Amino acid sequence: MLGNLSGSEILILMLIVLLVFGANRLPEAGKAVGKGLREFKRALSDAENSIQQLPASREGEQPRDAKPKRLVE
Repeated sequence: MLGNLSGSEILILMLIVLLVFGANRLPEAGKAVGKGLREFKRALSDAENSIQQLPASREGEQPRDAKPKRLVE
């Protein structure tokens, strides 16, 4: 994502962020972004693990004991 930005563009973005958030709130904003990224990565990892644990079945085949889901109740 940041691979296409040059050094001067990154510097300008950092200056804009500093002006928007201010020097006092910048560490707080960084913590919030870091926490959000950690939670997102954890949720993504959990989703990948649950998908990998699903049994491999043939397409369109339902288990014999499975009841069809009702779309409208």
